[in-house]
Amino acid sequence: MTRPDLVIFDCDGVLVDSEKVSNHAMATNLARHGLTLTVEESMAAFVGSSMPEVEAKARELGADLPKDWIDEVYVDMFDALRQGVDPVPGVLEVLSALDRAGIPCCVASNGSRAKMQITLGQTGLWSRFESVMFSAHELGTAKPAPDMFLTAAARFGITPASCVVIEDSPTGALAAKRAGMGCIGFAAFDDGAALAAQGASVIQEMSDVVGLLQIG
Repeated sequence: MTRPDLVIFDCDGVLVDSEKVSNHAMATNLARHGLTLTVEESMAAFVGSSMPEVEAKARELGADLPKDWIDEVYVDMFDALRQGVDPVPGVLEVLSALDRAGIPCCVASNGSRAKMQITLGQTGLWSRFESVMFSAHELGTAKPAPDMFLTAAARFGITPASCVVIEDSPTGALAAKRAGMGCIGFAAFDDGAALAAQGASVIQEMSDVVGLLQIG
């Protein structure tokens, strides 16, 4: 993979190890509304989706959700996340390597800024990314649309072809492909076949990013 001029990180599951925590809260909440899912089933169904998409999928699967369900489930998720999340193992080393190489980075997430403030705040990363954070909730467009990634590239004045995205969901990998950007697919919980199907270069260890981007 060619050394990039900008690296765009997804947040949950890429910068912070929050997917299982969030989806445990999600599954617990949905069970109260008539839909029983394991944490693994919740992750398979919802990781990479915006909250309106999650709501629509949950209704299709049989959940009887109130009109204010997104606000409700965010309360449950935020309470769970406040109990503690860690950086994804190896990601701090990747960030340090990017700093040494002089390559800027930012965050683009389907999640809300409020959620990222909780998770990144606990890991000491909020101050690093607060001014270079792109949220679907604020931009009004979510992955797999490429708009968030293109907006990030434009903010830095870098061509899309010179950007690399790090994602853990096929939705995000598809958005990167549509944006004309390279993608590293971080597969922490499976073989990464769905990420590879969208053109991502799959890794199982975040530390592998250093060698793949030639920044070691």
